[in-house]
Amino acid sequence: MVVIKESPSKRPPVRARVHRAWLVAAVAGLAIVVAGAFTTMAGLLAGPLHREFGWSRATIGFGASVNMVLYGLTAPFAAALMDRFGMRRVAGGALAAVAAGALCTTVMTEPWQYVLGWGFLVGTGCGSTAMAFAATVTDRWFARRRGLVTGALTAAGVFGQFVFLPLLSWTVERYAWRAATVTLVVAALAALPLVLLVLRDRPTDVGLRPYGAPGNDRDASRERSAAVPGAARRTVHVLARSARTGPFWLLAATFAICGASTNGVMWTHFTPAAHDHGMPATAASSLLATIGVFNIAGTVASGWLTDRFDPRRLLAAYYALRGLTLLALPLLLTAHVGAPLVAFVVLFGLLDVATVPPTLALCRESYGADSAVVFGWVAAAHQLGAGSAAFAGGAARDAFGSYDPLWVGVGALCGTGALLALTAVRPRTAA
Repeated sequence: MVVIKESPSKRPPVRARVHRAWLVAAVAGLAIVVAGAFTTMAGLLAGPLHREFGWSRATIGFGASVNMVLYGLTAPFAAALMDRFGMRRVAGGALAAVAAGALCTTVMTEPWQYVLGWGFLVGTGCGSTAMAFAATVTDRWFARRRGLVTGALTAAGVFGQFVFLPLLSWTVERYAWRAATVTLVVAALAALPLVLLVLRDRPTDVGLRPYGAPGNDRDASRERSAAVPGAARRTVHVLARSARTGPFWLLAATFAICGASTNGVMWTHFTPAAHDHGMPATAASSLLATIGVFNIAGTVASGWLTDRFDPRRLLAAYYALRGLTLLALPLLLTAHVGAPLVAFVVLFGLLDVATVPPTLALCRESYGADSAVVFGWVAAAHQLGAGSAAFAGGAARDAFGSYDPLWVGVGALCGTGALLALTAVRPRTAA
């Protein structure tokens, strides 16, 4: 009997398993989605808290402002804490903090309890799982496709902010605000075990190299990451060092303009500006939600482009186009939603968060291992710009009786941002 052996060349090829970096990115994205849902909940709480407790709008707004400030200031310290205690512990602690803070609000009776729960705990927790967290995951686990991953993780935050907003709004109207708050608590607690089980601080902790890095896993298994002591001190020192360089101030200035032209004016003043032209508030809010949907596509596409083109030129194009859309907005606002206004919503949505991947890429090129902490400080400038524009918009409405000067001024500011982006100097190796 003759036995014919199968040639090795005819055997079916073994499918390469998916690199663990993609699983880490997926779980990190889930944590970012959950934290993003908390950031838009404060706007739904203002009316119910005013009616139930009789608190003034200023008192409720103070708690929300504490949340926003800590959201911005926590990011750079969270990036350093991830070097000190590990990404898994910090992200897990952040989810526990937002769940505890939201749960405390369901039994509060005094305004200071709202400031402590929603302002402090939820604000610091959301800030710890914001863009600096996305930057840390990307820097540690990916040597290739960094722009794409950055765009996807940034889009995850936008997804959490806007996709769940109609559901939360419906829950508040149907079952009261506590039911919506408890829903978010359950979501955070459900994501927490996945974060603790799947996330690892670095690929070397599981004997791997970052996705796309040269070398082999056998060499990586001999390496282990070391904790970096003095997280708070390091965060301040990184700020002091980077503040003595030109790229830091260029990136901070452009990102402050980004915050002013998005969160500062659109999310704060678009609905009342449309209402001034006779548009129902529900229609204006729906347009904002549509902008949020197109944010996802724009951010992912921007990440893909950042992997292939000069991030300075991408930023210049984004700011220039955003400025043109804002300059045209006073001509488009009417009592009805027409095709020109829909076109504005689509284009602005594609440009809204598209600035994040190229800004992070420039931070990475200029500051290397400190890029996540530097980006955290740059993101703080984003929040500062947003807050300044929000205040300026209200002042403009009181002074001129219209929001038109606001759109024109911020549109011109975006033109300045485009010019600043082109002046950034890239390192020779990056260029």
